[in-house]
This record gives sequence, C-alpha cells and structure tokens, in this order.
Amino acid sequence: MKSLEKKELQELQEINQEFAKSKMALADSAYQQSLIVKGLDALKEKFSVIEKELTTKYGADVVINLESGEITDKPEEPAKIAE
Repeated sequence: MKSLEKKELQELQEINQEFAKSKMALADSAYQQSLIVKGLDALKEKFSVIEKELTTKYGADVVINLESGEITDKPEEPAKIAE
C-alpha cells in the first residue's frame, strides 16, 4: 500500500488545522456580529421609547441638544414659492 511521505502528510495536516481554525474564527466573528446587531436593535428600541415620552412631554416641534439637554423650537422652514 502506498502512503504519503511524512513531510507531505504533516504539511497537509497543518493546512487542514489552519483551515479548521479559520472556519471557527469566521463563525465566532459572525456570532459576535449577530450579538452586536441585537444590541443595536435593543438600543434603537430604548431610544424610540424615550423619544416618544419626550415628544409627549415637550411636543413634536422641538429640538433637543443631546450634549447639553437644551430644548429649542424647531426652526421654521421657509415657505416654498410656487412657480
């Protein structure tokens, strides 16, 4: 029966191990990405809830500065001129 040389077998085994490690790393990365996306969705939902509460309390026609908390009226948009 024929067999690979020891060096050939070792090289194939090393490449196969690296391939398996790379696949596992890719799977871990995809899983981490899915966790991050879920986290972003949860944050977006929380923001939406707070936004609705603030809209009810302060009105829909205000702008809130997220750094200072200052609330100002939305600037009025200039009326469009009919052509």
